[in-house]
Amino acid sequence: MPKFTSLQQRLSILLLLPVTLLLIGMGTFGFFYARNSLLAQWTEATTLKLQRAAHHVDMRLSRPKELIRLFLEISDKSTFPSIREAVLNQIRSLEGVERVNLDLDSSLSEQGWWTSRWNQTNPAQEWQGHMEDMMGRRDRIATVTPPRYDPAVNGETVSLLSFLKAETGETVGRLEVVIRFDYLVDAVVESGWWQDHEALLVDSTGRVLSSNISLEQGFLQKNTAPLETATLNALREEEFGTVLGPGHPPNRISGFYRLQEAPWYLLIIAPGREIFKPIAHFRNIYLIIGAAFILVILFLIRWVTGRTVSDIRGVSQTACRIAGGEHQDLLPVTSRDEVGELIGSFNTMLVKLEERDRLKSAIHLAMEVQQNLLPDNSMRLKHLDIVGKSIYCDETGGDYYDFIPLSDSKEGPIGIAVGDVAGHGISAALLMTTVRALLRCRVTQPGSISEIMTDINRLLCLDTGDSGNFMTLFLMVVDSEKGEIRWVRAGHDPALIYNPDTDAFIELTGEGFVLGVDDDWKFEEYAYPAWKENQMALIGTDGIWETENPHGEPYGKERLQNLIRSHHSDTPAQVMRALIYDLAAFRGDAKQEDDVTMVIIKGRS
Repeated sequence: MPKFTSLQQRLSILLLLPVTLLLIGMGTFGFFYARNSLLAQWTEATTLKLQRAAHHVDMRLSRPKELIRLFLEISDKSTFPSIREAVLNQIRSLEGVERVNLDLDSSLSEQGWWTSRWNQTNPAQEWQGHMEDMMGRRDRIATVTPPRYDPAVNGETVSLLSFLKAETGETVGRLEVVIRFDYLVDAVVESGWWQDHEALLVDSTGRVLSSNISLEQGFLQKNTAPLETATLNALREEEFGTVLGPGHPPNRISGFYRLQEAPWYLLIIAPGREIFKPIAHFRNIYLIIGAAFILVILFLIRWVTGRTVSDIRGVSQTACRIAGGEHQDLLPVTSRDEVGELIGSFNTMLVKLEERDRLKSAIHLAMEVQQNLLPDNSMRLKHLDIVGKSIYCDETGGDYYDFIPLSDSKEGPIGIAVGDVAGHGISAALLMTTVRALLRCRVTQPGSISEIMTDINRLLCLDTGDSGNFMTLFLMVVDSEKGEIRWVRAGHDPALIYNPDTDAFIELTGEGFVLGVDDDWKFEEYAYPAWKENQMALIGTDGIWETENPHGEPYGKERLQNLIRSHHSDTPAQVMRALIYDLAAFRGDAKQEDDVTMVIIKGRS
């Protein structure tokens, strides 16, 4: 099945398909409606023609048949010969009657049937009685024979046969009235429809009595055409009707009508193309108009959608070039429709994208600067191994760690700082950078670490007093020569020290407030004098133990302590890798919501 990927193609299909179906449906409905209307009109007109023609034949048969009935009644009841002869003479004088034959049984004279019985005193009453009795016996209708060739008239004749019966019901004679067949049908033959179409006069058996066409053996039913066979079956069941031949529209149509005075049928067969010629003309005109209409629709679609498709294609190509890193000018807005709104929105997006690219470049620069501000991941001193790492959830973050040598000797004390700015992103990174600068500048001046922290807090409050930003910081000084750790807490979580000799964890707690909130806060310094070479310390941010799995469960400090305990014999770098891997496995598909920073210190001999 073809795929229509072009907008013009889809619009053409979506518009043309319903229009085409509508045109086909309307054409089909109109065709059948017009066909049925024309067929009904033809049927009505043909039935009227056949009825009028049949009436002519019936009228020419009805007069002799009425006189025959009268003669039968008179012959049965009257004995006056002059009346019988008068009726016979009247029959002979009818137009179209060729001769009248009266055949009587030879025994009539012996039985006295023909003897005059006109001896009543009141002949008028006798005649009235005969007439009343005659009206009651009109069921004895003359039989009409099929036409046959008569040498006497050199043509076909039709005989009306009637049988004379005695009072006992016995047949005593036969009356035959011979009528010329051409006289009966000349009005029909001379009509226009008999000359213009196939016309036939048939009886109920299918025998053709008269026709303007030649049929094999003179029988309708022996014709192999299906229309003739269907018509013969129909006229045996109905007195009049219409029969359609095969085809759409039918190639031929027939109409028939039964005569009242004879068992004959008038039949007309007309070509379907002539009857349905208006339909064929309508169909051709409809197809031409429909095709022209579809072409106009195609032209309109192409004309209307051409510019729209061109504008959309321009937007698409520009978007592809922008995705490839090319700089593009704003697209011209040439219309006020939805496409114009789309181009305007695209131009707005283009401006925003350029601003975002500039901002992204600035963020990458800030990230690069921030990464450069962080120390190397590891530091190796005479009796200490130190590693640190920050994993930001955005390009920049607010977590901070630093290694600050406090003397020129590798055996001297070293300062370790871990901080966490509230929030993350650019603002947190700027605050972290400020604290780092203040810290590195202040440690170069005399004073204890508590004094250093107090001075940093006072200076930071000058910048954060109105913004409300703050930062936690844990500052530790490790002196491996003295086996001592000193620290100051500024609202940060306590550091952990693991002593494998006792399998115990020690938290380096103490009072301390966050930096950047209270410029009068005085920080205190605390000391741990039992630092040994096989102990391990960890300073981290809350992004470690607050990491959540997909079910919302936190990583927790207990899990962290178990990991440190199981890796206490490893190097700090190995412990850090194990912790990072365990955090990632615990988080799974969940998004990292906070920065993660850790510093691990381990003493060695």
